[in-house]
Amino acid sequence: MKIVQLVPAMEQGGVERGVVEMNRAIVARGWENVVVAKNGRLLDEIEQDGGRVVRLDVKSKNPLTALWRARQLRKLLEREKPDVVNAHSRVPAWLFVLANRKLRIPWISFAHGANSISAYSKVMTYGTVTVTPSRYIADYLKAAYGLKEEKIRVIPRAIDRDRFDPAKLDREFLEAKKLDWRTEGRKVVMGVGRITQLKGYDTLIKATAILKRTIPSIRTVIVGEAEALRKDVEENLRALVKELGLEDAVVFAGNQRKVAECLSLADVVVSANTKKPEAFGRSMAEALAMNKPVVATAFGGALDIVESGKNGMLVPVEEADAEGFARAIGTVLSTKYGDLRTPAIEKFSYSNMIEKGLATYESLVLGQV
Repeated sequence: MKIVQLVPAMEQGGVERGVVEMNRAIVARGWENVVVAKNGRLLDEIEQDGGRVVRLDVKSKNPLTALWRARQLRKLLEREKPDVVNAHSRVPAWLFVLANRKLRIPWISFAHGANSISAYSKVMTYGTVTVTPSRYIADYLKAAYGLKEEKIRVIPRAIDRDRFDPAKLDREFLEAKKLDWRTEGRKVVMGVGRITQLKGYDTLIKATAILKRTIPSIRTVIVGEAEALRKDVEENLRALVKELGLEDAVVFAGNQRKVAECLSLADVVVSANTKKPEAFGRSMAEALAMNKPVVATAFGGALDIVESGKNGMLVPVEEADAEGFARAIGTVLSTKYGDLRTPAIEKFSYSNMIEKGLATYESLVLGQV
């Protein structure tokens, strides 16, 4: 079997890491996996794991070049002759719809998020099947577009229990980061994920300023970076840190491949997104696998992961501002939790995600949809 994955870019983030994990599983099954993306550092990992990479612009939203890029994609598909195509975002999905008019290749529209309701976003329901990472996104698409339940496959993202294992960490890396980020003896609050306006890092920084009044040792570490075209967002956050006098309390750690090691240095992991619900929230689940409690806004995928009082705290949407997050983070920092890893590993099984994903590909090839 040959599968083609269409991804805008392979730089960083939960979606991209999911593509890397499925590539590994597809290759292990003896199938061929081709990842088509404009660019990205994770493409090297795809090739190292046995997948193939084709660099093609399936990212640009420029309508003036869309037809030309769709023709390029059609030529690629004619050459590769895939059994199934998996489109991971709206732009590659639309390009595929245009390219596939005569080819009629079965495909998956993988809806990773709750995009604004529009004719443009509706393309994520056009696949032969639509895959979502959470029940929340499945219900959102059903309500917004009348998507039928029989066309939906809910496949939660998973925790790689071997990679996110407190007993299997790179100790040399850890010691280096402790020095670099000056975390020793500090209360470490961590945010993980690409720097965008939607991640709520401004809220986290403002919450840090509030917490610093009662917890002078607080250290907030932001693991992630902005894409080249979004560097202004990161610059604005750095300016906010300076404005609030938090130069000694906030660290911009940049993109890090050893996420498990980074999470192990945290006392609490925070998802301060208040604008658009996470479809799943991989970093939250991975934090729990590292025995780290989580604070998040009570909407979207966080509702499937965080349980107030048991493994962290959910902040009600109406209270999800800097003060609300500061209160929640303070409460979690002063609370002792038991084993957070075992229930997280059981709930978000890596093997379950892989088997459901591979079964979906097989069902499309066999026409069992």
